[in-house]
Amino acid sequence: MLSGQSRQIRLLGDGDSKARTEAPIPDRRPDRTTVWSWPDLSVLLVEDDQADALLVEELIADGAPGLPMRWVRSAAEARELLAEQLPDCVLLDLHLPDAHGLEALATVREYTDKVAVIVLTGLDQEQIGLAAVAAGAQDYLVKGRVEPELFGRALRYAIQRKQAERAAAALRASQMRAQENARLERGLLPTPLVRGERSVDIVARYRPGRANALLGGDFYDVVQQADGTVHALIGDVAGHGPDEAATGVALRLAWRTLVLSEIVGVRQLQLLEEVLLAERTGKHTFATLTSLILCPHDHRVLVTRAGHPGMLMRTGSAVDWVEVPGGPAIGFLPGRAEWATHELTLPDGSGLMLFTDGLFEGHTDAGQDRLGEEGLLELARTVTAAEPAVFVDELIWRAEELAEAHGGLADDVAVMYLQWNHRDLKQDNR
Repeated sequence: MLSGQSRQIRLLGDGDSKARTEAPIPDRRPDRTTVWSWPDLSVLLVEDDQADALLVEELIADGAPGLPMRWVRSAAEARELLAEQLPDCVLLDLHLPDAHGLEALATVREYTDKVAVIVLTGLDQEQIGLAAVAAGAQDYLVKGRVEPELFGRALRYAIQRKQAERAAAALRASQMRAQENARLERGLLPTPLVRGERSVDIVARYRPGRANALLGGDFYDVVQQADGTVHALIGDVAGHGPDEAATGVALRLAWRTLVLSEIVGVRQLQLLEEVLLAERTGKHTFATLTSLILCPHDHRVLVTRAGHPGMLMRTGSAVDWVEVPGGPAIGFLPGRAEWATHELTLPDGSGLMLFTDGLFEGHTDAGQDRLGEEGLLELARTVTAAEPAVFVDELIWRAEELAEAHGGLADDVAVMYLQWNHRDLKQDNR
């Protein structure tokens, strides 16, 4: 006679075909990497023979003490219970009133990606047990030949294998999503659109602020027209999550379309603001940007600025801060903002470096002081590299080094350096 303390199930009697355990199965914990605890797990027994059910109960009492168990007599009842709540393991008899052999396994197959299954076979059914394992079960046990210790070990290993399978499947899915996202984000980074002989040398660098990402809320683009006129854009959507990244891509593509449609200046910013208002996910989302037109034949640069930081102008070893008057960020005062286009001269041999504020907002000491615009200018003046690409990389590296001990450059960083192509200029001046 089983002791009352060890009894985990209430056997189904005549007229009580729906009765199961008196205590519900505890919530499943899909990842249990701490101490193994039987009471924290659960098992469902699908067995039509009362004597065999009692045998399993005794095995649990001796080999898996404290493990809660529910018992049903048919495949139909098993499906009904599994639809309500999933245990950690199903002990499945392969000869049920409404399912036989592998057909019984098929009744729970839709749950086998989440639940471990151990099939119970007779003495002469080992081959069908092996077939069940090949069909998705974690293990099989032969009735009447199982000791409590072996029973407990089989349960534990089956549950652990299922958890390992689920973790491996989740990892594979995560890796596939990461690869797909990386391909998508890489495809969304711009490739300069250059028509005719390039009149401006371009150096661009991009580093998203969020981990494991290729794209953030910052954006940039370059389009050169057939006559050599170069249009350039740099901008920053407030925030650096996936929503901001998507909005930045929408603004960049809209800007390129407007340039190709010969819409520039203030009208361009007005239309970009309409795109931002339509694409943004929050009503307080805004974006700063600077749009340039570089005219190689007379060295003019037309600048339209919406709340964006200034630029660095480098001529030889001299570096200066350039900041033309500008209006508010787009989306900050919808429909009420005013912008203007201003002109400056970029001498032969000079270059303009545009950037987003992530480059100078890193903390440089424990007092939470930031590098800031003045600090960035002073830092740029210490970089002596003549080549634009080396100058840009060195400046970014130094800014990162200053911020490294205090959290690094946590925001997105976009940098674009534009310098006249000397070869083309010399040909134009002949």
